[in-house]
Amino acid sequence: MPSAVLPRHAPAGAPPSAPAPHHRHGPVLALMSSCVVLAVALVAAVNLALPKLAGSGLHPTHAELVWIVDAYVLAFACLLIPAGALGDRRGRKGALLAGLAVFAAGCLLAALAPAPEPLIAARALSGAGAALIMPATLSLALQTAPPDRKAHAVAIWTGATGAAGMVGNLGGGLVLQYLPWQGLFWVSLPLALLLLALVARLAPRTAPSRTAGPADPLGTALLVLGSVALVAGIVEGPEHGWSSAPVLGSFAAAAVLLAAFAGYSAKAGDPLIDPRVFRIPKLRAGTLGVAATFIGLFALFFVNAQYLQYAKGYSPALTGLATAPVAVGMIVVARLSPWAVRRWGGRPVVALGLAAVTAGLALLSLLTAGTPYLAYAGVLLVMAMGMGLSMPPLSTAILGSLPAERAGLGSGLNSAAREFGSALGIAVMGTVLAGRTLTDGMSAGFRLVAGAVAVLGAVTVLWFREPAGAPEATGSAGAAGAVR
Repeated sequence: MPSAVLPRHAPAGAPPSAPAPHHRHGPVLALMSSCVVLAVALVAAVNLALPKLAGSGLHPTHAELVWIVDAYVLAFACLLIPAGALGDRRGRKGALLAGLAVFAAGCLLAALAPAPEPLIAARALSGAGAALIMPATLSLALQTAPPDRKAHAVAIWTGATGAAGMVGNLGGGLVLQYLPWQGLFWVSLPLALLLLALVARLAPRTAPSRTAGPADPLGTALLVLGSVALVAGIVEGPEHGWSSAPVLGSFAAAAVLLAAFAGYSAKAGDPLIDPRVFRIPKLRAGTLGVAATFIGLFALFFVNAQYLQYAKGYSPALTGLATAPVAVGMIVVARLSPWAVRRWGGRPVVALGLAAVTAGLALLSLLTAGTPYLAYAGVLLVMAMGMGLSMPPLSTAILGSLPAERAGLGSGLNSAAREFGSALGIAVMGTVLAGRTLTDGMSAGFRLVAGAVAVLGAVTVLWFREPAGAPEATGSAGAAGAVR
C-alpha cells in the first residue's frame, strides 16, 4: 500500500529524528513506564473512590458519578491522536512535559472542587494532559530501543499500562483508607511534578518533524463533540429516559458529527487521521482489538470497588489489594507474549487472548455477594492473562503499520483505541447499573460486555491476517515495508 494513504505522512524515505543512544534505553523505558502508570492509575483509583464520592458533601447523582470517571477517560481518548500529531510537530519530549504540567493542574483543581461540575471539568483537564503523555512515552521508549529490543519495549510499556490499574487500586486504596477522596489528587500532584523534573533531565530530545502537517482544529472539534455526544446519550439515558428528547438528540448529534468527521477527513488535504489508513488490515485489527479488551477491563474497574466494598464489605485498602490478580496476570503474561508470537504467530496468540478476556467477563456475570474471593480472583486472573497475551501483538500491529517518523501518530492511535474502549466500558456498565441492585446490574452488565467483546474479538481475529512465513513486525521496525 502506498504511503500516501497514511495521514499527515512524511515520505517513506524521509529521515526520522536522530535516534537517542541505546545505552539510555533502560532508564528512559523505566521513566516512560512510570509516566504511563501515573496517567492510567488515577482512573482505577477514582473508580475505587466512588463509594466515598457517593456519600460525600458533593451529593453527586448516579450520572455525575459516571461523568467524574468518564470525563477524564473521554478527554484522554478524544485528544490522543491530536496529541500524537502535536508531538511529531513540536517534539515528543516537549509534548510529554506539557502533558505532565496540564495533568498536575487538573489534579490541583480536582482536589479543590466544591461541587460535581467543577470536579468533572478538572477531571477532563487532567485527561487532556494524559492525552499528551501517552503517545509521547511510547515514542520515546521506542526511539531509545535497539532494533532487536523494540518488541520488548512495547511489551514492557503494555505491561506498565496494565500494572497501572493495580498501582491505582493499591495506592488509591491506601490513600482512601485514611484520607477523603480529595487525597487521591493531593497525592498525584507531587508525583506528576517529580516526573516532570525527571523527564526534563533524562528524556532524549527529539527534533520536530520537518514534514509534519499543520494542526487540524476542525477535525479535532468534530471528533471531540461527536464522542462527547455519544457518551452523553449512553450515560444520561437511564435518568432522562431512552426516548427522551435530550438522549435522542445526543445520539442524533453524535451520528451527524462523527459522520461529518469521517467525511471531512476523507476529503481534507491534511486531516487529523485519514480514514484510508484503515485499509491496512493489521492496523484495523489492532485498533479494534485494543478497544475491545479495554471495554472489558474498564467495565470491570468501574464496578469492582462497588462490588467489593458494598457487597463484600471490604475496606478501601483491602479492596485495592483484592485486585492483585489483574496486575499479576498482565505483567507476567505480557512479558511472555512476544515469545509466543515468535513461536506460533500473532493471530493465534491474539485469538487465545481475546477468548480468555471474553470468558472472564462471562464468568464475572455469575458473581453474587456470597461468591468466595478465591473464585473471584481466579476469574480476574483469567481475564488479565488474556489481556497480557493479546495486547502486545495488537499494539505492535498498529505501530508496525506506520513508518518510524510517524511513531507519534501510531502510538496516539494505539492509545486512543484503549481510551475509547475504556470510556465505552465505563459508560455502558454505569448505565446498566442505574436503577438496579448492584449484583443484578453487574450480572446484566457483564453479560452485555462479554457479548460485545466476543463479537469485536471475532472480527479482530478475522482481520488479523498475515502472509504465511512473514515475520511479525515489531514496533516501528519494518514499518516502512508495512505500508508500501
